[in-house]
Amino acid sequence: MSARVAVVTDSTAYLPADVIALRQVTIVPVSVVIDGEAFDDGVGITALDVADALRRRARVTTSRPSPESFLRAYRAAAEEGAQEVVSAHLSADMSGTYDSALLAARESPIPVTVLDTRIVGMAMGFAVLDGATAAAGGADGDEVSKAILTRCSVSSVLFYVDTLDYLRRGGRIGTAQAVVGQALAVKPILELVDGRVVPLEKVRTSSKALARLTECAVERAAGRHCDIAVQHLDADEHAATLATLLTARISDASITVSEVGAVVGAHVGPGMVAVGISPVM
Repeated sequence: MSARVAVVTDSTAYLPADVIALRQVTIVPVSVVIDGEAFDDGVGITALDVADALRRRARVTTSRPSPESFLRAYRAAAEEGAQEVVSAHLSADMSGTYDSALLAARESPIPVTVLDTRIVGMAMGFAVLDGATAAAGGADGDEVSKAILTRCSVSSVLFYVDTLDYLRRGGRIGTAQAVVGQALAVKPILELVDGRVVPLEKVRTSSKALARLTECAVERAAGRHCDIAVQHLDADEHAATLATLLTARISDASITVSEVGAVVGAHVGPGMVAVGISPVM
C-alpha cells in the first residue's frame, strides 16, 4: 500500500537505485547537455563521460527538468493512491529545478509542497530519506516537509576543486574570483552557505585540501552521529584518502563514498572532492 504522502526529488540527490526502490522515492532527472545533445542525469551518461567532455573543452551545460516531467511524477503518485506530494529539490540558487516543480504543482491533481532544500548531493539525499521514512510511518505533508528541512538545516557540504574555471563557466562564482585563484595556483576549499557556493579557505596542495576538509568535517560533526558522503569526480584516490581520514577522526558516522553525478560534475570539473556531513536527527 502506498503512503499517504509521496516523496519526489531530483537526480542531484544521488541516491542509490536500491535505496530509491526500497524507500519509494520518485526521482525526476536533471539534464546535462554536451555539445547540444541532452542526457538525463544517470541515464545514458556517466560522470566520467562529463569529465572527458570537460577536458576536451566540449560545451557542457545543464538543464532543469521541464514542468511536464514533474507533473507526470505527481500524476503517477495520485494514481498510486497518494493524497499529497512533498517535492524536495536542490538549491534554487543553483538550478531552476525548484521553479519547474512549482509550475507543475499548480496543475497537479493532488496538493504538492515544493521544498528548496538549499543544498545538493547526498546531503540532500539523506534528508529526502528522512522524509520518506516519515511518510512510510503515516506522517502528513507538513511532517514530511519538516523532517526534510530540519535535516537539511543541520547539514553541511564542503568541497575542493582543482580549478575554479568550471564553476566560473557555469556562473556559480564570479570571473574575478576564478582568475585570482588560477593566478595563485591554489586549491580552493568551498562550501554551500544558504544554497550558494562561497569560498572557505585556500590551500596550496591536494593533500592539504584533504586534511583541511577532514578538520572541517570533524568540526561540523561536533561529536554527533552523522551520515557522511564523500563524493568525487574522477578522483578515486583522493576520495578514498578522505574517507580513511574521516573514519579515523569521526567514530560515530556512516561513511559512503561515491562518484558525483553528471549534472554536478559538469559544474565542478574533474578532480573535485566533496564531503557532505548530515547529523542524524
